[in-house]
Amino acid sequence: MKYLAAIAIATLAWAQSTGTIRGTVTLTGEGVPAHGADVLLPKLGKKTQTGPDGKFVLEGVPPGHWDVLAHMHSLSDQRRTVTVSVGGSAEVAFELSLSPVREQVTISATGREETALETFVSALSVSSLDLAGKSSSTSLGDLLDNQAGVAKRSFGPGTTRPVIRGFDGDRVLVLEDGIRTGSLSAQSGDHGEPIDPAQVERIEVVRGPATLLYGSNAIGGVINAVSPQHDLHEQPHPGLSGSLSATGGTANSQGGGSGSLRYGMGAWQIWGGFGGMRTGDYDAPLGMIENSHTRLNNGRIGIGQFSNKASWTFGYSLQDGRYGIPSEEHHEGEEEEGNGHHGDVDLAYRRHQTRLTGSLRNIAGLEQISLKLNYTDWNHRELEGADVGTRFSNKQFIYRGEFQQKRRGINSGTFGVWGMTRDFKSAGEEALSPPVQQLAVALFAVEQFDFERFRLQFGGRVERNQHEPDGLVKRSFTGLSGSAGLSVPLWQGGVAVANLTESYRAPSLEELYFNGPHAGSGLFEVGNALLKRERSLGLDLSLRQQNRRFRGEVNYFNYRLSDFIYYAPTGGIEDGLPEAKVEQAGARYTGAEARVGAALNSFLWINAGLDTVRAELRETKTPLPRIPPVRGRIGFDINRKGLSVRPELVLANHQHRIFETETGTAGFAVPNLTASYSIAKQHALHVFGVNMFNLSNRLYRNHLSLIKEFAPEIGRGVRFNYTVHFY
Repeated sequence: MKYLAAIAIATLAWAQSTGTIRGTVTLTGEGVPAHGADVLLPKLGKKTQTGPDGKFVLEGVPPGHWDVLAHMHSLSDQRRTVTVSVGGSAEVAFELSLSPVREQVTISATGREETALETFVSALSVSSLDLAGKSSSTSLGDLLDNQAGVAKRSFGPGTTRPVIRGFDGDRVLVLEDGIRTGSLSAQSGDHGEPIDPAQVERIEVVRGPATLLYGSNAIGGVINAVSPQHDLHEQPHPGLSGSLSATGGTANSQGGGSGSLRYGMGAWQIWGGFGGMRTGDYDAPLGMIENSHTRLNNGRIGIGQFSNKASWTFGYSLQDGRYGIPSEEHHEGEEEEGNGHHGDVDLAYRRHQTRLTGSLRNIAGLEQISLKLNYTDWNHRELEGADVGTRFSNKQFIYRGEFQQKRRGINSGTFGVWGMTRDFKSAGEEALSPPVQQLAVALFAVEQFDFERFRLQFGGRVERNQHEPDGLVKRSFTGLSGSAGLSVPLWQGGVAVANLTESYRAPSLEELYFNGPHAGSGLFEVGNALLKRERSLGLDLSLRQQNRRFRGEVNYFNYRLSDFIYYAPTGGIEDGLPEAKVEQAGARYTGAEARVGAALNSFLWINAGLDTVRAELRETKTPLPRIPPVRGRIGFDINRKGLSVRPELVLANHQHRIFETETGTAGFAVPNLTASYSIAKQHALHVFGVNMFNLSNRLYRNHLSLIKEFAPEIGRGVRFNYTVHFY
């Protein structure tokens, strides 16, 4: 009882030492409240939403001067500065209008919601409305291709996976609401990362090492697909809200639709979602690429209870899909013999996911304690006609506990614990390793200090990984990752950021134990059970600017890797494939990315972007495989009331700095045109969109495609989409 009384007294004292921010958000020109608008305190990570009357309340705000941000879907965002006094209430009003310029909000950089301008690491966020016009398949890499610093690895449309700053596979971690998806896309070029763009609120990209919060697999970066349910623990959402969407397109016979619903009553919330997308074989300028079809069906349900002090949620989701693998043998056979579908291989997959989350707020001197428990059962079959060639099973259980500290003067921070149990099995022609169990556990902490003229951030993570294969040598690895960051405001809306990171990566089970012919990499792989852990020492520099007429970001990075793990060709041929052994050597990744947007007048913006990366083995200067060439884009955004027209030109230089098992690719320029019309009302936002891609029907090849020699990129086509958000 004494302990409970002490907590109550401390909580009361804390409440009396803080203030409140109240206000309204309305739609410009409509004169009506904006229902469902997000209101955010970026520096504190606090967030709320407006009710049907457009009003909001942010409680527990420490005294001081604070920037408040209001934003909503495709509407403009606004910042206001307010002053909060002890026990006082500050008032602020926002007016939002349709605009091509919006701030990017991310939770992946620090685990707390903030804007990309405030983050220490280099982060970007792509909203569901932006994704709707770009989705040409059911795979993640297509959705993010040509974002600054992000390319796509491909073995056909169903297999695309993001590559960040030249890092691929086990060095890029893919998450869903902050938890690993449980797929096998990092394992092989012909394994995809399926995602329905209509079932996410946004996709966030952390470029550069994110090992502190997410683990050793994030040495190159993190992709986080954020669902509409990610923030339900914040507060209940009364009434009915959700979205509906439909998509159709040419060049690959694309068609699909989806919906999500959320209903809140009192402290309770229930939600559900469903969706389906299919594409046929796609048309390239040289003709149809056989067996390049994709299909994805998904559904999810959940329930939760929320209060000011505690909340919990329980959810279940199912993904079921199938995609084809284009083959060179089939392509040549069709030309020579016209033999139809001989040799076609399809991959059929299914993923079950169950998640339980809980949180407590304002307890034991902490702002929030949260816990996530997640179980994923992923399996897929490689189908050769009616026969099953190989079966893969990947079951993993993950727990993650986070403790958010209350802000004390200049200090705020997060610390936590994370763990994973993984059971991997394969059987059949591509059963390249015995069953393997992986155990992992980690402790992490990130602390931030906000001084008047600059901010500092320090973090550390210690992680242990253990692999236990049947009949082979067991291996365990323990490593420490750390970082130090400095953020200095330069002028109004301008900031310079520097980060120094030392990251650790444990070898993957594929690198340790795979042995045999692997069609997904085009190699006869020979693993190395004696590998050492991989280390990276990295420097990231960033210059950012945001105001009403100009937004830009320039990043430079340099990573020096020790004991870098790669596949070194031996010169031999085994089972018709080049033999390659897993070896280790020093490597270096260096490069830059830039993106800018400038207002030429009130309705015309010009946008441009550029990225480049150079990766090589340090001693021999040998280029590493599948590194994207220098890429750029330039375009305009013509915006008049609800109409937006966005022509662009996507450019890539030739890539002749290649690994010895690669072939070079020529440069290209591809014109695209996207247009949308939005109708914003108090309780609904309607968006009609059209995307015309590769208007010149240019024959071009993605350098990161493992089948680029016989499967160039998609030809001229058009996609139509419609989305309505209601609240």
